[in-house]
Amino acid sequence: MKPALSITSRLTRSLTLVGGLGALLLLIIIGIEFRPTFSDAFNNLSNRAALGQVIHQLSEHVLLPMAVLIVPMVMAGRWAIATSVQPLIDAARVADAHTDDARGVRVDTTDFPTEARPFADAINRVLDRVDRAAGLHEAFAADVAHELRTPLTLLSLELERLDHPEVDRLRGDVAQMRRLIDQLMLLAQIEADRAAQLQPAAVDLADIAATVIARLAPIAFDRGARIELEADAPVVVRGRREAIAAALRNLIENALRVTPDRGLVLIRVTPDRIVAVRDEGPGLSEARLAELVERHRRADHASKHGAGLGLAIVDRIMRAHGGTLTSDAARREIRLGFPIDPAPSA
Repeated sequence: MKPALSITSRLTRSLTLVGGLGALLLLIIIGIEFRPTFSDAFNNLSNRAALGQVIHQLSEHVLLPMAVLIVPMVMAGRWAIATSVQPLIDAARVADAHTDDARGVRVDTTDFPTEARPFADAINRVLDRVDRAAGLHEAFAADVAHELRTPLTLLSLELERLDHPEVDRLRGDVAQMRRLIDQLMLLAQIEADRAAQLQPAAVDLADIAATVIARLAPIAFDRGARIELEADAPVVVRGRREAIAAALRNLIENALRVTPDRGLVLIRVTPDRIVAVRDEGPGLSEARLAELVERHRRADHASKHGAGLGLAIVDRIMRAHGGTLTSDAARREIRLGFPIDPAPSA
């Protein structure tokens, strides 16, 4: 496949071709105008002085001025072309600076050339439609999650009245579903905040980790596991506290499921804005983690009775904060990495 040429290359080629044709036409006109002089000089080759004088006159009054004019014109032409397309390059750089799931990204056409504005306006209209469709999708998901809360609450009340060996398991399943619904509603709220471009608040990762561990300590005790926290000092990032806590809780619950009795689940909060959850399970490779963040995938780290959305939700929360979800199989850790600079939205 033939590589595409840039606008600068195409215009430079066109200007070079036009300049070359102009120079050739000028030489033809000069040749026609001074044909008698050239004829006399070439017919009398013995008169080398006359021939040299003709060549000297031609070089001094035609070729040299053409060269002096062409070189600055080519340089000025390339500068003018580069200046004209610079707004397009700047707009592409601004669009690339956003995350691939950013909302509200538009092409600024203020400095665009008139010829390029219709194309940029069409792109902006497409982005408007994409944002509206995403907003409708999020609103629908939030509505569904909200409507599911009531029947799940009624189901929980009915289970309280039953006396059956499977009641405890069913209660756990219902609680898992309610928590999943709460997380989906939380995600919808995060996306709404991002669309409204609300500024995230400053939160302490160490404090969040301590709060989540305190809530999960009874579960760890029932399973015969230990939870420890390593955090020497507050680590402040910008984000939504409830969402970060939900992501961390998912990782700790997964770690508790794969950690054997009397095992240790260690949570580390480092100064470089990383929260690492280490368990005593088999570990999770980066490739496997990439598969598991896809919806409807399960693994040993997923709930036996859950919907397989745990890691997908964690990944979505981290991307909403401009962060990352990574894994270190050798250290048996899954890490939440937050950006050094404040996230643009959360």
